[in-house]
This record gives sequence, C-alpha cells and structure tokens, in this order.
Amino acid sequence: MPEQAKLYLDGIEDLDEKDRAFLEQRWQAVSSKEKDIDDLLNSTARGWKTSRFGSCDLAILRVAVYEMKYDDTIPEGVAINEAVELAKQYGGSESPAFINGILGEIARS
Repeated sequence: MPEQAKLYLDGIEDLDEKDRAFLEQRWQAVSSKEKDIDDLLNSTARGWKTSRFGSCDLAILRVAVYEMKYDDTIPEGVAINEAVELAKQYGGSESPAFINGILGEIARS
C-alpha cells in the first residue's frame, strides 16, 4: 500500500508539498486505525461485513469514521455530509443512503 499511495500521489499534477504532506498524513492515520474502524463498521452494519462493501463505499466510510472518531478538527456532521457527497459522486446509486445510514447510526451511538 505505501508504494501504491506514492504512485498515486506522484501522478497528481500540480500537487504542492503542503497538500501532499496532508494526504500522506491522512492516509497513514486512517490506515493505522483501519482495524478499529472496520470493527466498528462491522458491528454497525447489520447483516453486512466490510468484506461485502463496495471498495469505494468502504474507502469513504473509513475516512468518515476516522474523522468522526479520531479527528477533533472536523465536526461530525461535516464528516457525514462530505461522505454522502463523495458517495453521490463516486459510489453506486444506493451508496449515499447506505453510507448515511451507517454513519448516522455511529453518530447516535
């Protein structure tokens, strides 16, 4: 994964060092909490396990849960709204409702 992240970042045109450092830090932070995040997702998504999630939905959920649980600089509602917007753009037709439902349940717990 570190090699893939580097290749991805190297391919972004006009990426300044500040933004690259932020993306690398965020990727490492989410990756370091991946097991805890996946455990929370598995216990929240009734009848679903992360192994059955679409890869795009799972990536969006992991970042959003990280922001909700571990990043005090991002309000919970903002993390949820941004995740739903990403799901509308990159996920399937059911992705926004699926992601909103899971994140809403996590927010209530």
